Amino acid sequence: MHIRLDFSKLVETIDLLHQRIDERFPDSRLKHIAQDLKTMAAKSSEDIKWINKPNIWLRLGVVGLITIAFSLITYSWLQFDAPKGPAVTQVTFVQISESIFNNIILAGAGIFFLFSVETRIKRSRLIRSLHNLRELAHVIDMLQLTKDPYYATGKGISTSSSPMRCMNVFELQRYLDYCSETLSLVGKLSALYVKHFPDPVVTNAVNEVELLCSNLSGKIWQKIMIANNLEQKYLASADRDVFNTHDAPPHST
Repeated sequence: MHIRLDFSKLVETIDLLHQRIDERFPDSRLKHIAQDLKTMAAKSSEDIKWINKPNIWLRLGVVGLITIAFSLITYSWLQFDAPKGPAVTQVTFVQISESIFNNIILAGAGIFFLFSVETRIKRSRLIRSLHNLRELAHVIDMLQLTKDPYYATGKGISTSSSPMRCMNVFELQRYLDYCSETLSLVGKLSALYVKHFPDPVVTNAVNEVELLCSNLSGKIWQKIMIANNLEQKYLASADRDVFNTHDAPPHST
């Protein structure tokens, strides 16, 4: 069974993530980031359709250039009128052959240039889209910078310049998890470009975006694990307090 990355399923997952963030954190900036990711997914669909569509004008230019090249080669060959005499014939043959060879080289260079122009135009558009995805990944990382697990447990001490932190441990874990999911979807969206345009330059750019998202997601999961450990310690401490309170002897009057 062949398993492949399906664009429609990816868009469906992005839509569902946006709804989940909206339901739990309706006033957060992460909700707007998820909306931007939906917009980028729609643009990615347009990019994929565009790169799969051949550039008719450039390809007509290639056909025209090939026609002109063959016409010049044929014309040069028809001009070959070998005079009598072996010495003169050899000189004339070399001159005509050199002319034909030069025409072939120029025609080949022109054809290669036109073919490479189409590739460079498509590559340039995809690189710009990948740059936008990379920038979005950095914005997601900025959103999680001030999310400190210690403050969520009430153990942090704020200063006058500290940002407002009003999440409990559960809310913080959900927020960080949403950040990690969004980063993962950014990486998956970038991978679709390689599927439809396996260009070495685009492949390297996609690998950079995926590596960036993976590294940023790893940082987020470290915070999630810290928050989970702090929550377990808090619950264990609360259970001990309850146990000590129930087992305490009654005060004498």
